[in-house]
Amino acid sequence: MSKHLFWVILLLAGFCHQAWAQDRNISGKITDRATGQGLPGVTIIVKGMPTIGTSSNADGAYSLSVPSTATTLVYSFVGYATQEATITGVNTVSVALATDTKQLNEVVVTALGVEKNRNQLAFAATQIEGGEVTQGRNPDAVRGLEGKVAGLDIVQSNALGGSSNVVIRGIKSLGGNNSALFVVDGVPISNSNTSTGGGSATGYDYGNAASDVNPDDIATVTVLKGSAATALYGSRGAQGVILITTKRGRKTGLGVTVNTTTTVGRADLSTFIHYQKQYGAGYGRYYSNPSTDPNLNNRFDVDGSGALVVPTYEDASYGAAFNPNLMVRQWDSYVPGMANFGKATPWVAAANDPTTFFQTAVSTLNSVFVDGGDDRGTFKIGFTDNNDKGYLANSDVRKDQLNFAGTLNLSSKLTVSTNLNFSRTAGLGRYGTGYGSENLMTNFRQWWEMNVDMKQLKQAYDMGQDPNNPASGINNGNVTWNFSNPSGGDLSAIYWNNPYWVRYQNYEQDTRYRTFGNVVANYKFANWFNVLGRVTGDSYDQLQEERSAVGSTQASYVPYYSRYNATRREFNYDLIGNFKFDLSPTFSLNGLIGTNMLRISTTSIQGTTNGGLVIPGLYSLNNSASPIPSIPETQTNYGVDAVYANATLGFKNQVFLDLTVRRDLASTLPTGNNIYYYPSVALGYVFSEALKDKTPWLSYGKARINYAEVGNFAPALYVNSTYTSQPVFGTSPVYRLPTTRNNADLRPERTRSYEAGLELAFLQNRLGFDATVYQQSSFDQILPVNVPATTGYLYQVVNAGEIRNRGVEVGAFVTPVQTEGFKWTVNANFTHNQNVLLSLPAGFDNLQLATYQQGVSLNATVGQPVGQLRGTDYIYTNGQRTVGANGQYLQTTTANANIGNINPRWRSGITNTFTYKAVSLRFLIDIRTGGQIYSLDRAYGLATGLAAETAGNNDLGNPSRNTLATGGGIIQPGVMADGTPNTVRVNNADYGLYGYVHNPNAGFVYDASFVKLREVALTFALPSTLLSKIAVKGIDFSIVGRNLWIIHKNLPDADPEDLATGGGGLAGGGSNGLAGQGFQSGAYPAMRTIGANIRLSF
Repeated sequence: MSKHLFWVILLLAGFCHQAWAQDRNISGKITDRATGQGLPGVTIIVKGMPTIGTSSNADGAYSLSVPSTATTLVYSFVGYATQEATITGVNTVSVALATDTKQLNEVVVTALGVEKNRNQLAFAATQIEGGEVTQGRNPDAVRGLEGKVAGLDIVQSNALGGSSNVVIRGIKSLGGNNSALFVVDGVPISNSNTSTGGGSATGYDYGNAASDVNPDDIATVTVLKGSAATALYGSRGAQGVILITTKRGRKTGLGVTVNTTTTVGRADLSTFIHYQKQYGAGYGRYYSNPSTDPNLNNRFDVDGSGALVVPTYEDASYGAAFNPNLMVRQWDSYVPGMANFGKATPWVAAANDPTTFFQTAVSTLNSVFVDGGDDRGTFKIGFTDNNDKGYLANSDVRKDQLNFAGTLNLSSKLTVSTNLNFSRTAGLGRYGTGYGSENLMTNFRQWWEMNVDMKQLKQAYDMGQDPNNPASGINNGNVTWNFSNPSGGDLSAIYWNNPYWVRYQNYEQDTRYRTFGNVVANYKFANWFNVLGRVTGDSYDQLQEERSAVGSTQASYVPYYSRYNATRREFNYDLIGNFKFDLSPTFSLNGLIGTNMLRISTTSIQGTTNGGLVIPGLYSLNNSASPIPSIPETQTNYGVDAVYANATLGFKNQVFLDLTVRRDLASTLPTGNNIYYYPSVALGYVFSEALKDKTPWLSYGKARINYAEVGNFAPALYVNSTYTSQPVFGTSPVYRLPTTRNNADLRPERTRSYEAGLELAFLQNRLGFDATVYQQSSFDQILPVNVPATTGYLYQVVNAGEIRNRGVEVGAFVTPVQTEGFKWTVNANFTHNQNVLLSLPAGFDNLQLATYQQGVSLNATVGQPVGQLRGTDYIYTNGQRTVGANGQYLQTTTANANIGNINPRWRSGITNTFTYKAVSLRFLIDIRTGGQIYSLDRAYGLATGLAAETAGNNDLGNPSRNTLATGGGIIQPGVMADGTPNTVRVNNADYGLYGYVHNPNAGFVYDASFVKLREVALTFALPSTLLSKIAVKGIDFSIVGRNLWIIHKNLPDADPEDLATGGGGLAGGGSNGLAGQGFQSGAYPAMRTIGANIRLSF
């Protein structure tokens, strides 16, 4: 249906466009007077007829039909002086626009949607154009910001439709939310995440709600970083704010824009495990084969006939060396209908290992926007259809979006406007995350047999789904390689399902219907004063269904069906008075005073079958094998009432003093502590205004300094204790208090912020930078801390703890080359943030934030950056690993050693743009340096013999997996306790040497640094000479690519950006944004994407 709607809108748009046709045609080209380069996006209107107009295309060309009575065209463009040209008696008019220094960097969208002259800004704010967000044609607008803004850190998942956690200037809260607030056209929207699992637990990544923003509808994105910039948002702005302004209708007639993109993607195998291909199934010399061959001894089972049998019940590859002359019975020898049924086959590595499981991903993104208007009002309507098919089988995320914006001037004083956005997201077969059978990467990276062939598994799955095939009787069709005891007749799946069974039977489904928007009325009482009334709303309904089919392995859980329904409603009511006037020829004053009422309500209910399913394939709570003991159901209602004011006093358009205060009253805090104030003061001096006659080489210069205080109000239900339902006792309902004791004297978290900055531009804005230093201290943290069990609770919510963030941000630009037809520009950003935990509640020096497998934990430790990884470590002698008498490494006995930290030292993004006439090439290099990751994939994959490092020859030139008696084994690098080099050779013939069995957690901690070619876009605009022959204003064709090349990384066999839960559980909803960070299990490979986009303007 969405495809039909797309074409209907497009046809209607074309019809309407033809109806707008006029009498004669004027064409030409608009260039920059200084460089001669074509200027795209210049507005051209007929003087005195604002409803008739157009805009220039990518190479500056335009074509406009005008009435025969028209005499003059007006050309206007941001940053350039408006110019007029006479068109009497001519059909071709080309103009060269001159730079208008008064307009440069003039307007920036700030808090509450207030537009300010950049001179007035005394705080850090970065604004980028929508075209920069969409240059890589990423359907997720949040990921379109990666590497483009200093101070912005985006933690992501490689899962299809996966989540992204957006953090500005570091971790500020241990128990609350660390994710930035998203505001679209004045509408605060939820960026909640309802991913299941978390940390190392199995679940699904359902993405973030901010992904519902349509990237093709974005006009600008402004990132407000410090508290002085966000204080008007009160407690919701404590973590920074991302302001998105969408496109508006034009006042110059009707316009139609069509974008269509198709991309294909492949798994980047440089971020996937590199397998050894020399050894097959088994854990070593543990089986019943009596052979005297030293490299075969006890590597196989033996059935009643004396045939060698692969130990299919194992999930490692420390077995016998492959030998094509050796005949063995493998898993498919026990599956009726398979070609090898009842046969022994050559013992060789699989021709199709798990790298062949990945398929080609395909994504389509199509949008059509129609806009227009005149002096009475404007409108814009658009429809976007996005369909993403992932690189795993049976995976698809479909999103349809409808956007509308309109303004209407009811009189010279009263204007009304509205923005409405509707989206429907439907997911099927999203990728499983964490550790478990639903995440196939756990299987492929950690527990696998190198003799298992994926093509044969696909054949076995297909046979199992045919009711007429005898294979369908095996595990209800789950014909897997991991049989419990095939020679004994037990073909049940012991640990792992057939991978195709996981994708086609144990899948999830989800839908989210969402509407957000606003209605605004603005009344102009006087030239200096207006009142704005605004109602905004954000509402969604979400359904998530998960299942495990009858026949699946029960190693993790019995077959089940679960259903999660959630709703969220948010409404904001604003009344704002804006004033702006000159106090004298040298002093100006502008500002606002307003009030806001916020109301949020949420509901959720979740049910899961108990004890299995009665009827296979019927997924309903009513199909539960046993009664469902309880169905958790929640409902929350909370709100904040606020009043606020802002005033900016200017002197000679050079010095600006900005003052802000906000008072919040929050329902989630107890009476007496629920009223709190957020002040800010900022001072800016545009010294280039005073020096412009003396320093012609200085295009712009401004210094700024500010102080602010903001907060973070408590989550709902943190003050008074509430009861939760429990399984019934007989026929009596049971309720109990939770394990966490709430706090009736709770206070809001607070953050004090100091910031100073310097902006400089030189040589007619060909070179410049914006540098900021800052310090933010967040105190009165809202934390659950351990209490004695004698209290009746395990935890107590308290106010305590302080985190400090200090950092430097730099955004820079340079135009190294600029000629008449060619231009090269470089935009770069740099971020360094230093985070430290200054204090915790009395009696605590460490707070455990998350726990993972193998005893690894994520911690906040006093005196250290938040996000310390703790676990077991090597024992060192003179800085070198110490080896014991047995040749194995000595380890700490407890898991309390600091073995890493998740925080990067610095991040940077560098964008190069080369433009030659109608052709442009833009590419982004994204850099992260520092931070560590613990890899469970490596801890297990090395132990089980999958990784290439576990095989090959040793220092003697012999296979290291030979027995010690035949020259095998290795010598571990390190020293003995007395400091002498280790010379003890240890066995590598059996499971565990390289992995977790003989190494501490620190052995699997890796540097998370990377350098990536994040985006590439090559664009060609058709010349105006061709466009003049058809009814099209502009045609742009682009070749785009994303994540094409990881130039450098230190983490073996994986993408350092993909974490255990990605962004899952990392954003909003009261999450501290830390669970899953610094930990990888079942990591998904990155995806290289390349495609084409065509953009047509009518």
